[in-house]
Amino acid sequence: QVQLVESGGGLVQAGGSLRLSCAASGTIFRVNAMAWYRQAPGKQRELVAKITSGGSTNYADSVKGRFTISRDNAKNTMYLQMNSLKPDDTAVYYCNANLHRAEYMPARDYWGQGTQVTVSS
Repeated sequence: QVQLVESGGGLVQAGGSLRLSCAASGTIFRVNAMAWYRQAPGKQRELVAKITSGGSTNYADSVKGRFTISRDNAKNTMYLQMNSLKPDDTAVYYCNANLHRAEYMPARDYWGQGTQVTVSS
């Protein structure tokens, strides 16, 4: 069993900051790429930022320069530092991890339950 648990969401005023965390737990052999997605009401889920096991990152154009993704491989934990937040950043943020549960098992994607981020104007 593998669980991804997000934390750190909440309500913040425009221009403020939040830090999201995602901890992977359970039977895990190796975590490959991890990513944050978000879904606003009435919109499709979109990729916000992604980080490989080696630390390479990529970001959606809408968050470049404002958000920073990072991870602690020893703790199987990923973070998203969100600065200069805008009302358009309001969404449910989901953690995604591609991982192997055992050496002989193929990698697959796992998802967290989501955490709400609301930015007021």
